[in-house]
Amino acid sequence: MNNDERFCSIALRLCEGIGHIGAKRLINEMGSAAAVFANRQQLPDLIPGINPQIVDILDNAEAFKRAEKELKFMEEHRITCLTLKDEAYPSRLRECEDAPAALFFRGEMDFNRLHIVSMVGTRRATEYGRQCCAEFVKELAYLCPDVVIVSGLAYGIDIHSHREALANGLTTVAVLAHGLDRIYPQIHRKTAIDMMANGGLLTEYLTETNPDPFNFVERNRIIAGISDATIVVESAIKGGSMITASLTNGYNRDCFAIPGRANDKFSKGCNWLIKENRAGLISCAEDFVKAMGWLEEFKKPETIQRNLFVDLTAEEKQIAEVLQQRGDLQVNTLAVETNIPVYQLNSLLFNMEMKGVVKVLVGGVYHLLA
Repeated sequence: MNNDERFCSIALRLCEGIGHIGAKRLINEMGSAAAVFANRQQLPDLIPGINPQIVDILDNAEAFKRAEKELKFMEEHRITCLTLKDEAYPSRLRECEDAPAALFFRGEMDFNRLHIVSMVGTRRATEYGRQCCAEFVKELAYLCPDVVIVSGLAYGIDIHSHREALANGLTTVAVLAHGLDRIYPQIHRKTAIDMMANGGLLTEYLTETNPDPFNFVERNRIIAGISDATIVVESAIKGGSMITASLTNGYNRDCFAIPGRANDKFSKGCNWLIKENRAGLISCAEDFVKAMGWLEEFKKPETIQRNLFVDLTAEEKQIAEVLQQRGDLQVNTLAVETNIPVYQLNSLLFNMEMKGVVKVLVGGVYHLLA
């Protein structure tokens, strides 16, 4: 059997009855998707409490055949497959228990950039919503020029968020509810193509997947999980953006909403989120950037004083030196740079935080203090 991690991750997704949480658990327990298939006969003995039927579930010739087909399509269309074991896999999303085993991407984007924001809202955006979106993105680009805007390419607030990002020179990514063999809605195709030069299109779905209603609900967890925070620009009391806000809360990520008039149908959702303390109230990008603690990051970098490192252990000094050389890093990237296991790294970083040497930023990013 093909032991390519991409092939195995796709095949694992295709095995019925495993699901996202089950697939991620198997990969975490065995170390890789390839190891899951290579040791499938022994899984009931290796993983306590696992369903013995897993052996038969993984023995799926159709899944292997389809995985081969997907790999061929990716190679022909310059599509990148990101697995949970890839450093380039979105580290914020990896922290979520239902993160997909594989993601498919077209474009140019580092998913572990320091500032990633999701913007969502109604598909029936009003003039108020469109204006809020335009003003917010323009100000955000000025205050935080390296920020990435994530949305869903849908009608309304989604497409306006993408277009405003492009107009202001920001990277923007669309999370799709179908495979990369199509664009939906078709009317947004030009915007999707423009995004690929500075951002791109991301999905967990295979080719020939229709944009069915359930897929839009399911993909919202990626919009919520891939970013530092989700901003609801304009939303009725029910809809996809309210689901995304709920998922954001469930992932313990920051959620914000722009309020509207009390009797406005398409602001009732935002007003409710604020009223129920499910989202912070913001009226402009400066409110948001201050709430996230990002303003101070664009001040002149502090000069690192070597004498602060005298009380550090050898491993802590190694971490400090990497942060000094590379700048702020997410914990998973830091683990790769230092070759220190994440479980051990978390303990070391906690000690360094107590010593006042580092501080943790949004998204598990660590910053070296002066």
